[in-house]
Amino acid sequence: MTPHLAVSSHPAHHLLDAPPHRRRRRRRLCPPRAARASSLRCCAAASAAAVPQPPRAVEAAAAAAARTRVFVVSDLHTDYPENMDWVRRLAVGVGPPDAGGVNALVVAGDVAETRDNFARTMGALRDQFDAVFYVPGNHDLWLRREGGRYMDSLEKLNALLDACSELGVDTGPKTIGDLGIIPLFSWYHKSFDKEKDLTSVRVPSLEMACKDFHACKWPSELGNDDEALALYFDQLNDKYNDAIEEVKRNSKQILTFSHFVPRQELCPEKRMLYYPNLPKVIGSDYLERRLRAIHNNAEGGAACHVFGHTHFCWDSMIDDIRYVQAPLAYPRERKRRMNGGEGWLPFCVYRDGFNPEIYPAIWSDYYNKNKREPENTQLAPWVAKYFRKYY
Repeated sequence: MTPHLAVSSHPAHHLLDAPPHRRRRRRRLCPPRAARASSLRCCAAASAAAVPQPPRAVEAAAAAAARTRVFVVSDLHTDYPENMDWVRRLAVGVGPPDAGGVNALVVAGDVAETRDNFARTMGALRDQFDAVFYVPGNHDLWLRREGGRYMDSLEKLNALLDACSELGVDTGPKTIGDLGIIPLFSWYHKSFDKEKDLTSVRVPSLEMACKDFHACKWPSELGNDDEALALYFDQLNDKYNDAIEEVKRNSKQILTFSHFVPRQELCPEKRMLYYPNLPKVIGSDYLERRLRAIHNNAEGGAACHVFGHTHFCWDSMIDDIRYVQAPLAYPRERKRRMNGGEGWLPFCVYRDGFNPEIYPAIWSDYYNKNKREPENTQLAPWVAKYFRKYY
C-alpha cells in the first residue's frame, strides 16, 4: 500500500521509507541448496554436525534434513511485469523438498489488482509448493481495472476466495507438520492511530493520498469513515472458530497472518514518514485482539504473526509474539532502497520450528534499539526536506 502522492527520484525520498541509519549488509543466514534458485534464502540457524564441517556445509545439511519449511511473503503486486517475472523465476527454483518433506508458502495479501492476474500468480505458486495460504489485501479488492465485472469489492472478495478453492490455495486454518497456520481477515480503521498528529506541516487528506477510497466500492452500510468495515472483516473469521481450536490442539507452534498491521508499533513514528497520516490506513485493533486470543497459551518462541501492507521489512518480538513482514513491494521501491532485496524472499520463517534469531531489517532494527517517542512531533530531517520541496 502506497499513498498516491508525488515522490522524489532520490533514493531516500519515498513515502514509506527513509532509513534512520545507514543500511547494513544483510548476513546470509541459510544458503540455498545447490539445486534451488539463488533467490531462496532460509532464516533458520543451522544445527551442529558431529564431524567438523565448514559453516555453510552445516547449514546446507540442516536445510536438506528439514521436514517442514514455511516461507512467507507479502505484497507481490504482480500487475507489475517485473514482479510477475520474479514469481515465475521463483517457480523454477522452488519445489518440494526431498524425502517427503513439505514446503508451504504464506502470502499475506496484495497479490494483484485484477482477478485474472491473481489467479495466474497463485496458480504458479501453487504448482511449486505443497501448500499455499492466502488472505486478501486492499489492492486485491480494487475494481478500477475489472471492467464492471463485480458489483462491489465484497463480490470480488468472494470471487478471489472461489479462485483459491479451485487452485487448492488455503484461506482457512490448517496444520502443517507441527505448525498451525491461521489466516486472519482484516481491514484498517482510522481509530487504530493512537499517536499524536503532526500539525507543523499541511498533510494531504486520506482520500487524496489513499487510492482505496476510490478503487474499492462497498455496500452503503460499510465504509472507511468508521470501524464498520474493519469489524465486518474481523467477523469473517468467526466461522473458523472451531477449526482454529482444532488447529491449536494439534499444533506445537502457531503462525497467524494478515495483510494489515495489528499494532502501531510495527510502523515508524509519524515524524519519520513522508506521509504522516499513514497509520490511519494500515491497521486494526480487532486484529490484534483476535491474534492475541489465538496465541494466548503459547510458550516462549511458539507464536508468530506475519503481516504486510506497509512495505517495510520487519522482524521483532513484542509481548512474546514475533511479528514479521517480508514484502516484495513495488519495483521502484526495490530499486531505490532495495527493500531487503529480492534475494532473501520468500523468507523462511519456519524449518521444523521457528528460528529464534531475529532477522536484520532497517526499521525493526531501529526500534529494537531505540525507544519509540510518539509525543515527539519534530520532523525527521528527510521528512522536513521533503515537505519544503513539495509543499
